[in-house]
Amino acid sequence: MLVRMIDGLEEGIISLLLVTMTLLVFMEVLLRYGFGTGFIWVQELTLHMSAWLVLFGASYGVKVGSHIGVDAIVRLLSSKTRRIVTLVALALCLVYCGLFIEGAWVYLAKMYKIGIQLEDLPIPKYAAHSILLIGFVLLFIRFLQLGWSVYKGDVDGFRLADEAKDALKEVGADHAPAAGGEAKP
Repeated sequence: MLVRMIDGLEEGIISLLLVTMTLLVFMEVLLRYGFGTGFIWVQELTLHMSAWLVLFGASYGVKVGSHIGVDAIVRLLSSKTRRIVTLVALALCLVYCGLFIEGAWVYLAKMYKIGIQLEDLPIPKYAAHSILLIGFVLLFIRFLQLGWSVYKGDVDGFRLADEAKDALKEVGADHAPAAGGEAKP
């Protein structure tokens, strides 16, 4: 239940950020080049929104398996060995996220204590930069979920994007490589 709620919230925020950033940049370009004016705060807002988008997107990418990885050697391993290697890699990812979570907590606490705002917006800096903590907590949760799936045996490795396989699916079976390895014309 909680996981589904986090999934929906994450997807909604990603969509909202992307649409809002697009509209803000379009409006700013239109105002600047069409009317010789603009808003000074749009650049800072879109910069922070892009940071939020990247960190939410990293978590979402782990969830849906859209990250690209180099797994040529790992694919040569047996399923059991691949699971062990994946669990070790996930443990290292969790340590990395943990270090970032701790660093983000310290940084945000200092920003809160100092009480400064963004340069062009009346938003406290700790609030705008809180995505550091939120994003890495979400990423930590996604790595835990993947680790649990690997431990249970549901999957034996990271779910990675396979652009070649996706391209072949798009082209269709009549353009797939023949038995000799050459694609049909």
